[in-house]
Amino acid sequence: MTPAVPVSGRTAATLRSKPSFTRLAAALIAGVLTGLCFPPVGLGPLVLVAVVPLLWAWRGARPAHAALYGFAYGIAAYVVVIPWIRYFGYVAIVPLVVAMSVYVAGAGALVAAYARRGIASPFLTASIWVVLEALRGRFPFGGFPWADLGVALHDVPAARAVASVGGTLLVSFVVVAVNGLVLDLALAVRTHVGRAAVLAGIGIVGIVVATVVLDATRFEPTVTGRLRVAMLQGDDEQLPLAQQVNQPLTEKHFELAAKLRGQYDLIVFPESSLDTDPETDTLLRDRIVELAKEHDAAVLVNARTPAPDGRYRNTNLLYTASGRLQGTYSKQHLVPFGEYVPWRDALSWLPELRQVPYDFEAGRSRTLFRAAGHPFESVICFESAFGPLVRDAVHDGAQFIVVSTNNRSYQRSANTEQHVALGQMRAAETGRAVLQASVSGITAVIDPDGSVHDTTKLFESAIVKASVPPATGETLYVRFGDWVVLLCAIAIVAVTVVAIRRPIKTPTA
Repeated sequence: MTPAVPVSGRTAATLRSKPSFTRLAAALIAGVLTGLCFPPVGLGPLVLVAVVPLLWAWRGARPAHAALYGFAYGIAAYVVVIPWIRYFGYVAIVPLVVAMSVYVAGAGALVAAYARRGIASPFLTASIWVVLEALRGRFPFGGFPWADLGVALHDVPAARAVASVGGTLLVSFVVVAVNGLVLDLALAVRTHVGRAAVLAGIGIVGIVVATVVLDATRFEPTVTGRLRVAMLQGDDEQLPLAQQVNQPLTEKHFELAAKLRGQYDLIVFPESSLDTDPETDTLLRDRIVELAKEHDAAVLVNARTPAPDGRYRNTNLLYTASGRLQGTYSKQHLVPFGEYVPWRDALSWLPELRQVPYDFEAGRSRTLFRAAGHPFESVICFESAFGPLVRDAVHDGAQFIVVSTNNRSYQRSANTEQHVALGQMRAAETGRAVLQASVSGITAVIDPDGSVHDTTKLFESAIVKASVPPATGETLYVRFGDWVVLLCAIAIVAVTVVAIRRPIKTPTA
């Protein structure tokens, strides 16, 4: 037998300085599994263990290596979740996926850096994850919270109950903590470390019990009546983005409106359903007013309206049953590279930007509309991804929320299913019904507890008629907002103070 050759300290250090391909593969697997938890596959509850391979890859790793593993996880996960961005060109999807993955890389680096100083906990990992997920939802260009980890559990009632307490980010915290505790338990059982196994088991049981209690004591809003609502979905043509610019949709929506019979409290024409501005097109305004009077209904429409600086705004307009323009709301959170182009002059050489020939101007304030005496607010398309924006609407007194949206640019992708999932989380967070009114589908009614019904298919002419419960009362999330982010940030600061006083341990990988 050939004697073992001792490895010098320098050689060992060299080996440790290289990332592990096994760990990199584990991170990629975790990313794919996480992506599959979102629509269209929708393996939601799998997310409670899907991140385990990534957390294992981070364990004992150098910060630089952990960042690499986190970045690989992000690439794999987000490519699976948001491939529909490719309809705006690969010049759009590549930077977006990279930017999103950088946040997971940052989480990995921080987790590994603290571990090198002897500080490691599933709850610390969850705190770091949540803070960076919150940052991703705000920066750059206003953020992109579309694939927040907690959204994967949109169809799980208990998870939605948790969201009513601390928002989707609290659900993300629970998901990461459970993954970490599962990993701790598995490693403790494998190495026969009884105390560690008991602690991990206690942690898992504690989270389960807390979730059951929150579900059993779920906030119940006070219903203030029933509204008869009709949402019109008139786009039945699947056209490429370039051909949608001159696609007439006004007549298709009025053809659907002509099929309505009886009285309604609210009729909704979704985003992009009108070809002109009714405040400048008097014939169109007359038709809307006639429809409102015929059904004794408020009519919410969407149009491109002129802004004071010569640009345009994406605007919802509400006409009362008497024909008066009650108010307007212009979209505040515009889609970067979709409704405006940052650094347009510097990026003018990119052919994909020809799809965005001009920049919209963002609105400056929210608007409280009324239908049959019940106050409500609207958000437009991408805005429903932002919990704080919808929370502010409920703070204003909104008793239900209308999401007016146009997802037709994304063809028959999972974008629309994911958009409805976001609506479910917004409903659960605020205890308000959400009306998802889409020009091409999916149109849906979402109850205050986040359950979905009356859904349509993509690219079909359809009318959704529903009885909707306006409601009052404040969930803990509405009352206190993203308190979980603040507590996580405080915990990270406290841990940092302790960590800087401790010596650095040699990494094992």
